[in-house]
Amino acid sequence: MTDASVPTPEPTAEAAPDAGAPDLSIVIASYNSAPWLPTTIGSLTAALGRSSLRAEIVVVDDGSTDDTAAVLAGLAAGSPVPLRVVSQENRGRFLARWEGVQAARAERVLIFDSRLLMDPDAFAYLEVADRGLPAGQVHVGHVPTDPSAPLVGRFWEVPTHIFWGDYLAHPAPTDITPENFDRVPKGTGCLVIDKALFVEACRAAWPEKDADLVSDDTKLLRFVAERRPLRLDPGFSALYRPRITVRGFLRHAYDRGTLFVDSYAGTSALRSAVLIALAVVPVLALLVLLVALVAGLWWLVVVLLALVVLGLLAPAAVAALRRAPGRAVLAYLTYVVPFGAVFWAGLVRGIRVHRSAFSR
Repeated sequence: MTDASVPTPEPTAEAAPDAGAPDLSIVIASYNSAPWLPTTIGSLTAALGRSSLRAEIVVVDDGSTDDTAAVLAGLAAGSPVPLRVVSQENRGRFLARWEGVQAARAERVLIFDSRLLMDPDAFAYLEVADRGLPAGQVHVGHVPTDPSAPLVGRFWEVPTHIFWGDYLAHPAPTDITPENFDRVPKGTGCLVIDKALFVEACRAAWPEKDADLVSDDTKLLRFVAERRPLRLDPGFSALYRPRITVRGFLRHAYDRGTLFVDSYAGTSALRSAVLIALAVVPVLALLVLLVALVAGLWWLVVVLLALVVLGLLAPAAVAALRRAPGRAVLAYLTYVVPFGAVFWAGLVRGIRVHRSAFSR
């Protein structure tokens, strides 16, 4: 957990350009990612080998308790791309990425998630695409879920198809702006951005309390989109390898509930009201159900249970209509009940932790 007293960093004096700096610094925040790092870094070096980009890889070991340090030492010794390791106490992904970007030598960085596999042609495609785009173009990677993942790993494809089904049905180069920001997929797991702009976005979203309980993607990207369009392009892509255990999935869902609040609380009156409703309505429904059971109002019990079932099934139906894979729909139907419980708990925690945001 990060000390809430961590101050917003002061701007540093502009350093002289490094003539020997690489074209791109790849920053990976890693916490207990030892099983993933060899293939993740291997995919990056292979893709770089098919481009003319000069790059470095900076991995921030965020207080890992597994054998991440030993794995990274071995990878650094044999890497064809310069690989540096920054070690810190566990402070959360936001601050891990911050430290990695501070250590980066290039003026352009790729923020990359430790669970991703870079597409072999991604960097070569990026070089060609950049020639026809404005200088300093921000790129958001197209990141589908590994179709071979266990069933629990396919759950999140249903929510993504509900909100972003139009793009996912027909992926095509898309500029992300404030107007379409909530209608297209985006994230910081595969993000190419000028270092100075990323630092500016981090300062704007700097955590007031525990850094591991704040959004490290939506708030930052919204800040960037208000200044310049972000380019989402299926030609620049990576493959996401999701959690493969139910326990890991539920722990992640709990955290996502909290980060969901931080991403949207205070951004509009409607979004804030929806967040409050998501926390309150389930409690009210449960109270009404208990009263109906005690009073013997069986017709009301049946109506309430029917509404609950319909509410749980509706997202699966919508996602299926928006071309979500059948296995993803099955994953949703299998895990929606435990997911709903832990996500709601995380959301309630988020409202408590980020309550000041609702007054914006």
